[in-house]
Amino acid sequence: MPKSIIFFLLTLFTSTSSSNPNPLPLTPLTTAHSVLTRHGFPVGLLPTDVLSYHLNRTSGDFSVDLGRPCRLILPPDNYLATYSKKVTGKIVENRIAELSGIRVRAFFQWWGITGIKISGDDLVFEVGMVTAKYPSKNFDEIPQCEGKKHSSS
Repeated sequence: MPKSIIFFLLTLFTSTSSSNPNPLPLTPLTTAHSVLTRHGFPVGLLPTDVLSYHLNRTSGDFSVDLGRPCRLILPPDNYLATYSKKVTGKIVENRIAELSGIRVRAFFQWWGITGIKISGDDLVFEVGMVTAKYPSKNFDEIPQCEGKKHSSS
C-alpha cells in the first residue's frame, strides 16, 4: 500500500476517533474529559476509569467505554451512583441529552439520569420529568470508582 494512502487512513482514523485538534496523542482520560470541558461541562461528570470514547462531531452522539461498571459517590449530597461499562448520549454546547448508563440512588430507589444542562453556575440533572440542580463547582474533580487499587511508589 503506498505511503500516501497509509498516511491518509491514519489521519482519517485519528480525526474520527478523537475530537482533539492537538496533533499530540492524548490518553483516553485526558481526551474524554476535555470533550466535556469544550462543551462547557466540568470534568467530574466522568470517572477516572475511561478506557476509550467516540464522539461524532457532527451529531454530538458519543459513547464512553469504562471497561467495567463503576460505583462512586457524587457530590454534594453523597449520592451513590453507578456507571455502566458503556455510557452513551448526545453532547452539544451546555447540554447532554439522551443520556444512558448513569444511575443514582435517591429516596430508596435507583434513578437513571437522562440529561444534564448547564444553567449559569449550576448543573441541572434530568431524571425523566424531574430535575435537580447542583453547583457546577462540585464536579470540578474527576471521581474515582470504588474498589480501584491505588499504586504506591
